[in-house]
Amino acid sequence: METSNEPSGRLAAFGNQLIEVHLWLREELARLREAVDVYLDGGGDRPRDLRAHCLTFCSAVDRHHTGEDGGAFPVLAERFPELRPVLEELTRDHHMVADILRRLEHLLRDLEPVAAEAQRVRAELDGLAALLESHFVYEEKRIVSALNSLTAPGWDASRPGFLLTGITSG
Repeated sequence: METSNEPSGRLAAFGNQLIEVHLWLREELARLREAVDVYLDGGGDRPRDLRAHCLTFCSAVDRHHTGEDGGAFPVLAERFPELRPVLEELTRDHHMVADILRRLEHLLRDLEPVAAEAQRVRAELDGLAALLESHFVYEEKRIVSALNSLTAPGWDASRPGFLLTGITSG
């Protein structure tokens, strides 16, 4: 990803970063789904390792959405009032994702390789994957250009993990 810092602090990279975060989350979800399938089919990671993988993924999604809800979205709503309905819809999606993540965490807490549990875990992961994919595509189409117009004082492009926090309008 190419980024440029101008003397004014202007940086056209927040939207690009959002896409990169979404790509990473998609990859992590695919790995988690594969690990769950392997385990529930009788192989793979021990339940504790699988739970840790799930909790790590769930935490990453939660941090990403919390950063958007508390950082990027209020700034976008202020700067681009026409995006408010979009941002409200995205926030509703965040709540639905959080509900699925809670159910997954509960299911994986007592995970046993039995058919009924396997189907419940797989169904939750399938629902999460479908919701996140729809959410990510919609979000990328609707807010990337607005994000790319924002600035961040003191931006350090070398800091990985800067998940849309510290954004200001400008």
